[in-house]
Amino acid sequence: MTLAEPPAHRVVGIIGGMGPEATVELMRRVIARTAADGDEDHIHVIIESNPKIPSRMAHLIERTGRDPTPELIRIARNLERAGADVLAMPCNTAHGYLPAIQAAVSIPMLDMVELTVARLASLRPRARVGLLASSALIMAGVYARALAARGLEPVLPQRQEDLMDLIKGVKRGAAGTEAGRKLADLSRELSPRTDVLLIACTELSLISAPLATALEGAIPLIDSIDVLTQTIVDFAAAAPLGQQR
Repeated sequence: MTLAEPPAHRVVGIIGGMGPEATVELMRRVIARTAADGDEDHIHVIIESNPKIPSRMAHLIERTGRDPTPELIRIARNLERAGADVLAMPCNTAHGYLPAIQAAVSIPMLDMVELTVARLASLRPRARVGLLASSALIMAGVYARALAARGLEPVLPQRQEDLMDLIKGVKRGAAGTEAGRKLADLSRELSPRTDVLLIACTELSLISAPLATALEGAIPLIDSIDVLTQTIVDFAAAAPLGQQR
């Protein structure tokens, strides 16, 4: 029995299921962003979409849920064994566990938080950043630390509980027009206190379509899942690992 030859292209492993729709949305955006004339031009992606990963909200906010770290590490190792050259995770809150995941594998992991904050810093140095994120992400300080390190100031919505209701609603399947309208209303309330708005929750990305119209170009809008999408596309477009000159 001979081992199969490694693929002559870069392979991306996705730690998914947090939530399932966010994982599908990342794939949809990656496909849309990839320049392709046929199937073979698209990116080789290995996905484990596991919605059974213990709740990050229950673990970080309620302090009653199981630690998701062991399951996140198991998935990361599975993807590495399956042939992934890099890992990505379309859940901002789960990035609070990223150091433990990265330490458990030998391949790199695309840090959506750091990538997004770097984009913000290049767009608006020393900006006030309106943070549209889960309460668990805020409590864990995931973005607060990354923003502070680059001289950026996080600004939170005055109605954070209403934002959490939207996030929970999307997880229940309430991702329609009304949810998008409510997110637009919350964003309009937040924007006068900020220099740029950041969608830092992939559930909110699913209902973000009305934001551009609602903001009328008055303030820049960055979506973390878009930053991750472009990084995946750029990574996959480079020469296969081990073949760079």
